[in-house]
Amino acid sequence: MKSTQVRNSLKRGLAAVAATFALFTGPAVAQEPIKIGAFLAVTGPAASLGDPEQKTLELYVGKINAAGGVLGRKLQLISYDAAGDAEKARTFAKRLIEQDKVDVIVGGTSTGETMAVIPLVEAAQIPFISLAGAVVIVEPVKKWVFKTPHTDRMACEKIFIDMQSRKFSKIALISGPGGFDKSMRAECLKLNKKYGIDVIADETYGGGDTDMTAQLTKIKNTAGVQAVLNPGFGQGPAIVTKNYGQLGITIPLYQSHGVASKEFIKLAGAAAEGVRLPGAALLVADSLPASDPQRSVAVAYKNEYESHFKSDISTFGGHAYDGLMIAVEAIKKAGGTDKAKVRDAIESTRRFIGVDGTYTMSPTDHMGLDLSAFRMLEVKGGNWTLVK
Repeated sequence: MKSTQVRNSLKRGLAAVAATFALFTGPAVAQEPIKIGAFLAVTGPAASLGDPEQKTLELYVGKINAAGGVLGRKLQLISYDAAGDAEKARTFAKRLIEQDKVDVIVGGTSTGETMAVIPLVEAAQIPFISLAGAVVIVEPVKKWVFKTPHTDRMACEKIFIDMQSRKFSKIALISGPGGFDKSMRAECLKLNKKYGIDVIADETYGGGDTDMTAQLTKIKNTAGVQAVLNPGFGQGPAIVTKNYGQLGITIPLYQSHGVASKEFIKLAGAAAEGVRLPGAALLVADSLPASDPQRSVAVAYKNEYESHFKSDISTFGGHAYDGLMIAVEAIKKAGGTDKAKVRDAIESTRRFIGVDGTYTMSPTDHMGLDLSAFRMLEVKGGNWTLVK
């Protein structure tokens, strides 16, 4: 009798222990959110880039959670506004890593912010998908760092190919002081000879400048200039474009993908008419042929974003969409949030169709896009059109 009581008591004890263990290790772990960290330039001079990035992350984290989350877990977005400031970006990245303990970081609106954070994410060994444009972010390859936007080098090449087709061989550059501006200018100066193009004028402007007529007047007075290229992002290129019109300069003006949004056209006004730049298919999504593999993805994102926020899409929000979706797919493939496994899964991304292009990454390519991902666009009638 006593033996039976002991056995029953032991069974009840073991059952209680098992129930307690399940309480703390089963449902609790299953419900623990997957933390997506971000630092973005939501305000400040690069707000036209960072604001749609923030909105996109919020929108799609909400949609993913409404559909059941990822691997049965909800996503939690933890985002800070670095306002385009590299030091703030470092501070927030450190907080994301050490205090918030995020699983992956999708952010870094500008090149300056991104480059300031790279040493931290490399030391912490956390997957980081940047939303900035400069090629220096992924060349040379850093183990834990990836990016979604097309590079400044690709922009130079796409522009020079277009210039070649229009028989332009002598051009002028005008650029700003930002990390992207400097990097793209440097890349263009490495590549111009390859395309038979001479840079015969090279002007710069300051970050706080509100008038670039002096620099543009020098370019206007330089004999032989056939076209002007303005590597840059934020408000500077819009000012350049307005001043360009005010001075009555009639030779073609090229901008970079750093201003690939309707906001640039609004800021530059009528002077934007005829401006060309390389951009993502997203800006002309409705004009893409039905056979284009990006059309359905780009149109779906465009419709979702514009209906939700009642505002125009920009390629910058598209960078965030691609970054988030690549991270989510990697977490699924890794079967969890083990950082090394997620990093490996991002690096093994193959033929992922995003709004910026079709990504295929590798140990030697942490962006995964080629030149075909860029479309040459021109402003016509106050809107982006595809150059045929």
